[in-house]
Amino acid sequence: MALILIIDDEPQIRSMLKLMLERDGHKVAEAPDGIEGIRIYRQNPADLIITDLIMPNKDGIGMIIDLKKEFPDVKIIAMSGGGLNKPEGYLKGAKKLGADCTLTKPIDRDEMLKAVKDVLKSP
Repeated sequence: MALILIIDDEPQIRSMLKLMLERDGHKVAEAPDGIEGIRIYRQNPADLIITDLIMPNKDGIGMIIDLKKEFPDVKIIAMSGGGLNKPEGYLKGAKKLGADCTLTKPIDRDEMLKAVKDVLKSP
């Protein structure tokens, strides 16, 4: 299957997604923020990135901008539960910047697996 990089500052979210994706047959790498996520991606480009948008050090929006400049074809699923604002605003921004798909937290297992399958199939 695919190599998927999960970037989220919440260890329990990363663990839950990792388990879900590994059970679906994927290999998974993890990062706690956008800085580490970019470093890992540069070393070993994943087939897909699943990233939170609100994180310390480098948020998902900044990371999407940087990755899309350097790797225009990178496939990204952005997710957010919101912060001070509702998640829709963050997700809309991520989509405009190049995220292939956006999901609202809490993540639904079937919705995530369908999004992963759809994004990986897209050209």
